[in-house]
Amino acid sequence: MKVYCYSRCSTCKKALKWLDDNKISYDLIDIKENNPDIKTLKEAYAKSGKELKKFFNTSGQLYRSMELSKKLKDMSEEEQLKLLATDGMLVKRPLVITEDAVLLGFKEEEWQSLK
Repeated sequence: MKVYCYSRCSTCKKALKWLDDNKISYDLIDIKENNPDIKTLKEAYAKSGKELKKFFNTSGQLYRSMELSKKLKDMSEEEQLKLLATDGMLVKRPLVITEDAVLLGFKEEEWQSLK
């Protein structure tokens, strides 16, 4: 299981604590230093069953400064995936990728499936 996190993100800290408390092993990846590449994002998107917009960190400074809330609807999926791959700060975090599932953000009830 890969967990993409940002060390200064309070949601990521809660998620990592939950994983540790539940003794779930994971590979931690710093999303700012090693953002997911386009291949990883495409696979995660396909596996997730979620709409692509859910992969964006809509509360992030970069998302807001780029005015993506206005631009995403006019972009193709491929363009959106390429954009996500340019900067990990655009990606909703934590991003968890397992063999069977993809989790975005930290909602404990969704994370119960990891046990």
